[in-house]
Amino acid sequence: MTDRPRMMVVEDDRDTAEMLAAYFEAQGYAVTPVAWGADAVRQAQEGDVPDLILLDIRLPDMDGFEVCKRLRSHRRSQYIPIIFLTEKRERGDRLSGLELGAVDYITKPFDVQDLRLRVRNILRRSKYQTLVHPVTGLPNQDLVEERLNVLLNQQNWALLTIQVGGLDGFADRYGFVARDDALRALALLMNNSVNEGQSDPDSSFVGQLNDNSFVVIVDAARAPDLRDRLSARIKQSVNFFYPAKERSQTGERPQLTFALGLIQGQQGPFADGEALKEAGLRSMHSVL
Repeated sequence: MTDRPRMMVVEDDRDTAEMLAAYFEAQGYAVTPVAWGADAVRQAQEGDVPDLILLDIRLPDMDGFEVCKRLRSHRRSQYIPIIFLTEKRERGDRLSGLELGAVDYITKPFDVQDLRLRVRNILRRSKYQTLVHPVTGLPNQDLVEERLNVLLNQQNWALLTIQVGGLDGFADRYGFVARDDALRALALLMNNSVNEGQSDPDSSFVGQLNDNSFVVIVDAARAPDLRDRLSARIKQSVNFFYPAKERSQTGERPQLTFALGLIQGQQGPFADGEALKEAGLRSMHSVL
């Protein structure tokens, strides 16, 4: 394992690949050179996920646009920042690359110092974005755990845990886009329920532990009513998570399930934030 940023260089020109690998290794990066598009896709989806990919458009087996499409279509590789390196200068080619989700498009010959700065800036933005879930935009696990540790020294708080099951079957049937839409809808439902009637938005917190588990922190007095409100709204809204044509076919479609839990600060003490999180997860029971 290494703490160095991991970069994949997908380039079939040996001289260019060796130059980029040597340069960025000297700058402190761990560089994996790859000459074929299919190898790049396989390594990104099955090996260590790179922090960034430099991707040539002209490759021996497939063009870089196709490589990008395949990376973006796979759950494990869809958020890797990609910089296209190409000799093509036409505006349409640049727009095609950006439309596929590339974060930058650099034409050859390029200034390697300029490329270094672009890579550095992209990785800085990417590091910040890892603090929020890429689908819902909610604070992610690191920020959740930080907030849980703060609770240990406070009083009059409550922790709600929400978990959704059946997402894999849902994605198999309807695709990852529909799955992500369902997660965003659930996040919006939680935020709206928490913020309803609340004058101080800083007094509550909604975060995401992983793809299917969420936490809500509120004042202890609000917690029972909020739990009941969330339970009722999930039951009312879950049908709309499905594509319109299947909203009436409840017996034939893959089922999403939901569980909610509630613990309050007075049930402690808790040894640390991890113990608090585990207690919250153990408190859950099925609501749908």
